[in-house]
Amino acid sequence: MKRVYEEDKTFTGKQFAMQGLPVGEYEGCVFTDCDFSGADLSSVHFFECRFERCNLSNALMKQTVLREVNFVHCKLTGIRFDDCNPFLFSPSFEDCVLQYASFYQLKMKQCRFVRCNASEVDFTEADLTEVVFDATNLAQAVFEQTNLQKADLRTAFNYRINPSTNRVQKAKFAWPQLKGLLGELGIDMEE
Repeated sequence: MKRVYEEDKTFTGKQFAMQGLPVGEYEGCVFTDCDFSGADLSSVHFFECRFERCNLSNALMKQTVLREVNFVHCKLTGIRFDDCNPFLFSPSFEDCVLQYASFYQLKMKQCRFVRCNASEVDFTEADLTEVVFDATNLAQAVFEQTNLQKADLRTAFNYRINPSTNRVQKAKFAWPQLKGLLGELGIDMEE
């Protein structure tokens, strides 16, 4: 099967939910108001692309490459990012819904989550060194054997992180959200 190559192309209002996106490489492309829900994006390579107001919920991403890809105002519910190609995996998320997504065992150093709903996201065994969770909802997100060294959680909220089962050295926390860290140790705190 022939792979396509698209560079600096803009896709607006396209429906990829049924037929998916042609397998190939997309470099510097912008996808705006596109529907990829349930689409098979396996083996598609995205380099320096931007997704704006797109629905990618439950899209299949087996060996999908995401290098320097920005998701803005996107719905990414249920995506198994852990199925993506891990080499130079470097997405960023702003104002996105990531509920039920999985980043299991991924290396995501310096990734940014800005004003996202990351509730019930699986970060088990992920390397989140220097990741920024800015004003991000982490309700019921799973942190187990996760590397959070130097991560910035000062404005994140609703998280529960057990410091005895996760690496949190030099991570940044702020009160009152710090209760999500201390509460896991059985420490009672009053307002």
